[in-house]
Amino acid sequence: MNKYAIILAAGKGTRMKSELPKVLHKVAGKTMLAHVLSATNAVNPEKTITIIGHGANEVLATLPKNVAYVRQEEQLGTGHAVKIAENLLKNLHGQTLVIAGDMTLIRPETVVALFEYHAQEKNAVTILTAIVAQPTGYGRVIRENGQVMKIVEEKDANDLEKAVQEINTATYIFDNRLLFDAVADLTTDNAQGEYYLTDVIEILKNDGKKVGAFVLDDNDEGLGVNSRVDLSVAEKIMRKRINTQHMVNGVTLIDPETTYIDAEVTIGADTTIEPNVVITGQTVIGRAVNITAGSRIDNSHLHHQTEVRNSTVEDSVIEAGANVGPYAHLRPNTILHENVHVGNFVEVKASSLGSGTKAGHLTYIGNATVGEHVNFGAGTITVNYDGKNKFNTEIDDYAFVGSNSTLIAPLAIGRNAITTAGSVITNEVHDDDMAFGRARQVNKTGRARTMPSYHED
Repeated sequence: MNKYAIILAAGKGTRMKSELPKVLHKVAGKTMLAHVLSATNAVNPEKTITIIGHGANEVLATLPKNVAYVRQEEQLGTGHAVKIAENLLKNLHGQTLVIAGDMTLIRPETVVALFEYHAQEKNAVTILTAIVAQPTGYGRVIRENGQVMKIVEEKDANDLEKAVQEINTATYIFDNRLLFDAVADLTTDNAQGEYYLTDVIEILKNDGKKVGAFVLDDNDEGLGVNSRVDLSVAEKIMRKRINTQHMVNGVTLIDPETTYIDAEVTIGADTTIEPNVVITGQTVIGRAVNITAGSRIDNSHLHHQTEVRNSTVEDSVIEAGANVGPYAHLRPNTILHENVHVGNFVEVKASSLGSGTKAGHLTYIGNATVGEHVNFGAGTITVNYDGKNKFNTEIDDYAFVGSNSTLIAPLAIGRNAITTAGSVITNEVHDDDMAFGRARQVNKTGRARTMPSYHED
């Protein structure tokens, strides 16, 4: 049977106290809406429709191309949000998932199980519910003799109903045609003066249709996010879930509670990650990589058997056997080829360093193409910026750049060439040449005695 999905993402999220639409706040580096889309994609829906409203253009900019959308210009409740999608779905046969865009913690396998249960039970609607100790703030699932009768919102519940611990997670599967038939009968006769989607349950029940409930095994999956406090709770749960899966896959996390790994990070087995490490974006880390305490890695690719020691790596590639740090900074568009060494207090930006090249300490390499087995002495600088334009430096294989060299781009240094320590190099250095670019030393005998600062013991 065909499957469809409606994601409710139009609300402002007033309690978030943010200009950013609620569903675009991130959990483990991924927007709440993106987490929900990932979960719904597990059933390969024929159509996915996102209801957008507050911050519509911002939300729309994040939607995949295969996700349709409808604008809810005036937020009149969840029932109204579903109703405005009828032009895209009303006459279709199948099952329709309706889910809130802040259901960040729902797992893909739960969405699959929910659809399977709905079909197996031949329900007109199946509600995803949870049993919680503190149900305050949630709609209550009201049963009689075990059968679901209706859902009562917190503001409309009496004291007996408020004591019910089975809550509505605002996630449902409906028979699609029955859904839109029932939505047409909704009214605003409630405390909020809105069209409640939950009232559809009672409408279908009164019409003799079968209503069922699928109770979550893990209540965390039913948590919505309505405030920054909720966001922090979701973040903690998601990061624990992510870290646990990496450890199951063979990654060693010395202290999982202080290791922060985003949802879309991939890590190979036998990698070891020390405490206080942050790995973000779509970083890919290979096998047997070592990342020491205090490192931050963002949107980068670390190949097998590499090492990052207490350093920052952004939008860069580190090939097999290369090592970085401590206290190094790889800025965007850096490529370190095999067995490169970038040491302490070295910064590399928009540059490629060939296999076996070494920059041990206190060096800046920017906008440079560097060959294999080049050695950078301490204090070397590629001067790539004249205040208006960036220029490139090219250094061929086996060149030796002496300590405290200043390389003024645009510049080419040839194969096996040498620049001597303390040189300012402004002109091309050909293959096998040695370049001197410093003033001749002159000693003035006894001159120091005439200086005001001179003190003879």
